Amino acid sequence: MPETSLQIRGLNVKWDMIDRDSYLRDIDAISSLDSLDFHTPVTFFVGENGSGKSTLLEAIAVAAGFNPEGGTKNYRFSTRDSHSELCGALRLIRGTSRTRWGYFLRAESFYNVATAEEEYARMGGAPHRYHARSHGESFLAIAQDNFRGGGLYLLDEPEAALSPRRQLTLMLEIVRCAKEHAQFIIVTHSPILLAIPGAEILSFDSGPLRPIDYEETDSFIVTEMFIRDRKLVLKRLLEDE
Repeated sequence: MPETSLQIRGLNVKWDMIDRDSYLRDIDAISSLDSLDFHTPVTFFVGENGSGKSTLLEAIAVAAGFNPEGGTKNYRFSTRDSHSELCGALRLIRGTSRTRWGYFLRAESFYNVATAEEEYARMGGAPHRYHARSHGESFLAIAQDNFRGGGLYLLDEPEAALSPRRQLTLMLEIVRCAKEHAQFIIVTHSPILLAIPGAEILSFDSGPLRPIDYEETDSFIVTEMFIRDRKLVLKRLLEDE
């Protein structure tokens, strides 16, 4: 898929709109970011906890018109105003492909989205009853109910509630929609999702954002090491306790 057919081709950060004392300036991957280009239908953000992945994804979501806590662009609710000032300083570079349809899924506020969905259903919306399902079933149902070709999907740790088998199912949904001109930007630690062919993986570790190969991700390295020699890894870890 050429860059011009992506929903979001890139972004710029207006640092003069961010306070000089902002914590954003202390996050290496964020503070070194002036611009970013997207090249593929599926882009992954990877890195250690606290490296700025979710902060940037949230800013992209808000700049694209999504509710900070998640949902479709029609969701308008707030349980806690916690998004960073990066949202207002971000300028998205749009592609020629435009659609109003999409979804912002973030694991940490999914309960709030499911509750808001019940309120919308009482006002005449289509009921999905996410609270009536298990956490994992609800996450997968969101993909099956909302993912379609041509959409924009921003996913923050979508694997959080999914078994390995369900992660494979989610992978198939993502690949299917990407082939139909949907765009995905995903924060994940899942070695299963990261294996999607043709995806670009951007590392937030060790300074400025940089593309890395699948085999360079900690998700792959640590998982492979553990599976190959579980007993030795456990022995070394537990000896330190």
